[in-house]
Amino acid sequence: MASIQNLALLVMLLALVTTAVGDISTEEDFVGCQNTVRKWAASSDDKVKEDKHTLQDLLFFLHVPRTGGRTYFHCFLRKLYASAHECPRSYDKLRFDPSKPDCRLMVTHDDYSMMSKLPKERTSVVTILRNPIDRVFSTYEFSVEVAARFLVHPNLTSATQMTGRIRPKNNGVSTLDIWPWKYLVPWMREDLFRRRDARKQRFYKDVKGSYDSYNMEETVMPLHDFINHPVAHDIIHNGATFQVAGLTNNSCLSESHEVRHCVRKYQTLGTYVLDIAKKRLSDMLYVGLTEDHKESATMFANVVGTQILSQFEALNSNSDKTANSKTELSSSFPDSEHDTNHLQNSTDDQKESETSSLGAVDTTNGTMTVGKLMDAYEVCISSLRKAQGRRRIASLKRISPANFSKDARRQVPDVILQEINSLNRLDVELYKHAKEIFSQERKHLAEKLVEAVEQKNALGSLYGTSTWRPFLLAIAVLLLLLLTFFIVKARKQTSKLKV
Repeated sequence: MASIQNLALLVMLLALVTTAVGDISTEEDFVGCQNTVRKWAASSDDKVKEDKHTLQDLLFFLHVPRTGGRTYFHCFLRKLYASAHECPRSYDKLRFDPSKPDCRLMVTHDDYSMMSKLPKERTSVVTILRNPIDRVFSTYEFSVEVAARFLVHPNLTSATQMTGRIRPKNNGVSTLDIWPWKYLVPWMREDLFRRRDARKQRFYKDVKGSYDSYNMEETVMPLHDFINHPVAHDIIHNGATFQVAGLTNNSCLSESHEVRHCVRKYQTLGTYVLDIAKKRLSDMLYVGLTEDHKESATMFANVVGTQILSQFEALNSNSDKTANSKTELSSSFPDSEHDTNHLQNSTDDQKESETSSLGAVDTTNGTMTVGKLMDAYEVCISSLRKAQGRRRIASLKRISPANFSKDARRQVPDVILQEINSLNRLDVELYKHAKEIFSQERKHLAEKLVEAVEQKNALGSLYGTSTWRPFLLAIAVLLLLLLTFFIVKARKQTSKLKV
């Protein structure tokens, strides 16, 4: 009996020691992670720009996926910048060459760490953010949509081999070259083929009737499984915050993986990343909101578009300098490799890049206005949306009856929406900050427009006064001459009478 008691006591003692050692180990791990994140945050706390409202020589469009940035690229920036002004292969970090000094536009899904390769003092950053729940939905839908295009092949092996044969021949940049799609699309493609093969082998029952498009296990990975998968945790959740902070799994920083790992392991450390992301967002030239699309586009045209036009007008004012500049730019791009197909992987998608020329505007003669730019934008975005819609319909037919739509989204249970919100708590806070910045931008733009009107009125008054003053002076001189003439004539007549 005593031996049993002693054994039980020994087991309890070992359990206490193990727990204590585990606690110490956990505490040491937390402190180590905290020091790692703090060190990164201290090195990333950039100085605030003196005038963030002024466009610098290089415009870096940090494109957060599924925020509508593609329309800005095709329908704004490609109309404002000549192709020679685009940084080569900017959507493909592995082949992007930061040594090209003459490019003025870089549009990329790569994160903020790209600034380490750019002239920071001569670079302005712009971005667009989206409601985190909608962004996760859109990321899921687009991953499925692009992956479904490969279902024309008889099996996964055929699809993979065909992709390998086509990609090297294409000078453009495929979706499979671009973060995060280079991870998400192959993952989803493999899953779609596995489910299709299972249906053929009758592992699943036949798909009939009406189903929840976001929970159609027979055809496509359910949304709930998608958001809880390790890939989604690594790439999608809080993706905007990590992208603005420069800590994605595609980062240029060697310490990014360790910092990201620590933040995901200990959520309280996320405040360091969030603070850096907020500061960087506040320091940007422009921050748009996907939900306020029309107003964001108008603000972009007024805040960014007008300054781009002014820059090129200044460059074109000196013909010699412009000629030299064009010569240098041409020599920097001997291959003329531009990202004309930067989010494409099918021949039908070539039409999308062609929409950039619709409603084209001339930015070289100094006659471009914000109104004309917005008119061209509306023509371009209408055509772009039609092309995207046709492609989306064709892709989703391959996973019918699954059909992603606004109505289908409304059928998703609240518990899943709450889970997405919880998984993206950093992005939720960053989005709130973005809305505050947007409100400040709106106020700043309104003040600038009022100031511009007042200056115009003042110049108009001054111009009017300076126009009428010589005329009034001439009339006064004329009247004086006439008066003098009549006085002299009257004196002559008086002198004649006296004689």
